[in-house]
Amino acid sequence: MKVSKLVGVRFKERPADCVIDSHAFSVRGGYVKQVSNGIFSLYTPMKKVTQNIEKIIRQEMDAVDSQEVMFPVVLPGSLWEESGRYQSVGDELLRFNDRNGTPMVLGMTHEEAAVHLAREYGRTYKNYPFSIYQIQTKYRDEARPRAGLIRVREFTMKDAYSFHTSQEDLEKYYDKMTNAYFRIFQRMGIPEVIAVKSDSGMIGGSVSHEYMLLADCGEDSIVLCDECGFSANMEAADTIVDNSGCSAMAELKKVHTPDCKTIEDVCKFLNAKVEESCKAVMYQINATDEYVVVFTRGDYEVNETKLTNLLNEKVHPADVTVDSGLVAGFCGPYKITDKCRVIYDKSLEGIENLVCGANEVDYHYTGLNIKRDIGDVEYVDVSKIQDGGICPVCGKKKIRISRGIEAGNIFQLGTKYTESMNMTYTAEDGSEKTPIMGCYGIGVGRAAACIMEAHHDDYGPIWPISVAPWKVHICCMRVDDADCKATTDAIYEKLESMGIDVLYDDRDVRAGAMFADADLLGAPIRVTVGPKALKNGEIELSTRDKSVSLKVPKDDIIDEIKKLYDKLYEDINSKVSDRI
Repeated sequence: MKVSKLVGVRFKERPADCVIDSHAFSVRGGYVKQVSNGIFSLYTPMKKVTQNIEKIIRQEMDAVDSQEVMFPVVLPGSLWEESGRYQSVGDELLRFNDRNGTPMVLGMTHEEAAVHLAREYGRTYKNYPFSIYQIQTKYRDEARPRAGLIRVREFTMKDAYSFHTSQEDLEKYYDKMTNAYFRIFQRMGIPEVIAVKSDSGMIGGSVSHEYMLLADCGEDSIVLCDECGFSANMEAADTIVDNSGCSAMAELKKVHTPDCKTIEDVCKFLNAKVEESCKAVMYQINATDEYVVVFTRGDYEVNETKLTNLLNEKVHPADVTVDSGLVAGFCGPYKITDKCRVIYDKSLEGIENLVCGANEVDYHYTGLNIKRDIGDVEYVDVSKIQDGGICPVCGKKKIRISRGIEAGNIFQLGTKYTESMNMTYTAEDGSEKTPIMGCYGIGVGRAAACIMEAHHDDYGPIWPISVAPWKVHICCMRVDDADCKATTDAIYEKLESMGIDVLYDDRDVRAGAMFADADLLGAPIRVTVGPKALKNGEIELSTRDKSVSLKVPKDDIIDEIKKLYDKLYEDINSKVSDRI
């Protein structure tokens, strides 16, 4: 490819609406163009990056005996009705009617389609286990698209689905796929990706993990323990609270607390510890508008994913009306109205002397003892684990909260879809049984953005050679110099004949503009051919990350390029796990 023919425009300035680096470089470097909010067209450089990512994914999926298939983008609503998700999934599922009035959906995930495809084949135990995968366009009507390819509405995704006759067999394959995912990200050049325990969300299943690239721009909060290596998404991390050492039991007293509506205001007014206060967070269930009040320790926050999972219902912040019986800002568990559902978080367990709302404007209680004053209650975990908190595995106060970008996910689905969609097989003993499923996803565009986030400098991306759109970028510094152009042409033609993907900047532009574009296009190897060096019989050979900068004899340049090319691949492969 010659830069003079490369479709796309590169920009010097960072776009004002690009918050994170990968989005900024994607726009500046001529990788993407926004069509609509959360919907992008890909120019040649990004298309080549994603093709290289897909090649790695296919090789690793094939290596774990998963067979590539293709599901439709548009699916009948009846298929989603079979699984029960047509109504249960929210507005992110785009529903519409075709010209015949038939309900249809745009596929945002393809569990239903996978079961539909596999039902006939999976009728006998003899065909198990098996796995299928696709790399396909999907659409999720995301409410808040952001960060370029990180959070979009239309995206390309690899999703795989495995089918098994036993939980033991699923777990064996899950381990294989876990290893395959590490290999995929390692081969992409982001061995920093870690696997964390996650919440299964709308996909379902009992066990799930997310593959996270730790990055300050990430939307997810990742819980890590530096002592034992525990890792989990915030939504899936158990909160452990030690309330030993709290104040002794005291008399329950109602106290006038004028204009004190927040925990901080109340504790300051009463000279009390926030750690010995009870905070009320009020919600309503979406489907019924029933009020739900969650009581937590004053310094803890409600984890709404945990709450949703507990209730098996989606919730929204409460609109507190006069008829509700609740008093916003002064709500407490003692003599609370029976018009709401009350939930006690584990962070309150063991505290014998609490400050809490009195369910009356401008009044709070001191000395609340839940067991004495309310009775035996059930404590559940619906709060967010805190930085510096107790690790749920090793029990040490070593929890660290980091930000992360989700690059992939895997789920043990169980029989959620096969049972609801009546997929059965005849077992060896002649009985009818329901197969067990796993599913495994990687967002291709998001993976490209993750790589760019992990590998860039102030001037542009530094693509790992395994995914780079071009492996070698040749800069001809003087196209009007016959020797310079002839030498550059010869190098270009030789590398192309060797099957090396090469980009040749053949334009008559200033050196600064040429190098700026080379930085934005991010090829790991750069060859600079200039008249001055050629007079000494030399050509400049360097790497995009500045780790290598050599002057190579002209006659040796092809051999040296090949050596550097092989070394960069060796560096990638040295960090790739063995297959299991």
